[in-house]
Amino acid sequence: MKVKEKLAKDHYNLPTGKNGRDDEELILWFLKDRRFEVDEAILKLTKAIKWRKEFGVSDITEQSVRRAAATGKSYVHDSLDVNGRPVLIVVPSKHIPEMYDRLEDERLCVFLLEKALSKLPDGKEEILGIFDLRGFGLKNSDLSFLTFLFDVLYYYYPRRLGQVLFVDAPFVFQPVWQLAKPLVKSYASLVNIFYSVSIFLHTIWSLKSI
Repeated sequence: MKVKEKLAKDHYNLPTGKNGRDDEELILWFLKDRRFEVDEAILKLTKAIKWRKEFGVSDITEQSVRRAAATGKSYVHDSLDVNGRPVLIVVPSKHIPEMYDRLEDERLCVFLLEKALSKLPDGKEEILGIFDLRGFGLKNSDLSFLTFLFDVLYYYYPRRLGQVLFVDAPFVFQPVWQLAKPLVKSYASLVNIFYSVSIFLHTIWSLKSI
């Protein structure tokens, strides 16, 4: 594979093995993300591999994120959705930005993304994100963390998030979302907003990608 050989020659110092420079599945994923533009794929892939090493993705364990996870602010649902996608649930009302060290929240985010992706059935490539916005208030807004989340998804887990559902969004959420939309880049187009749980439950079955 041309990309694999180029990585070995020009980026020999990068780690190998799963999620490394010789991981053919990972290489193919970034090629598809960059529409098989080799140089663009290599640029984005090497950035992702370096980030995984620097962030210590392989060292994050359930025990290491136990304290942040105990809040219930985010978790991977036990069941897949009706299209066989793993479901990542986020409950922003349980997120108080100053309660924990920022790094704890970031590590929990990455741990749950890895967990959700590990549950992908054969033939499936994307996960579903559901934001349960019941009880959300301004004290829970955290544009900085939201930017981190979508940067991680865009640069390091591209095209892994298939759809985002905002459920029971209160009035106060609307101006927060207007501020956030430019920060989350193209992922804003994946978002469906439901202003009540009943509308969400009624509509979810008719959504083509659900």
